[in-house]
Amino acid sequence: MVSRTNRNMGFTNGVELVTKEERKYYDKLSQLGCIVCRNLGYGYSQPHIHHIRHGAGMGQKSHWSDAIPLCPNHHQHGGYGIALHAGMKEFEKRYGTEEELRNKVKILMEVINA
Repeated sequence: MVSRTNRNMGFTNGVELVTKEERKYYDKLSQLGCIVCRNLGYGYSQPHIHHIRHGAGMGQKSHWSDAIPLCPNHHQHGGYGIALHAGMKEFEKRYGTEEELRNKVKILMEVINA
């Protein structure tokens, strides 16, 4: 297992351990690039890994496989309607829900791994 430090990952309650399986999955997500940019035909953009909030309790992170790759603009820095964290409802109107994007990512990963 690989450890991630609190400072680098934003955790305040100890070191989180990352399994080889999780690391491999995140690497594959990273290789896909931002799912929104991909859907818009922009090509590859280096993503952040966004953990889907639907179904997770308040203050809890979803399972590591419930994640989608989003570039910095579509994840946090693009402003209202562009960045998911700047306005989820408007983001979802424009680009699809987290679940729809996750399903698209899963399909793409199956095609790539076939």
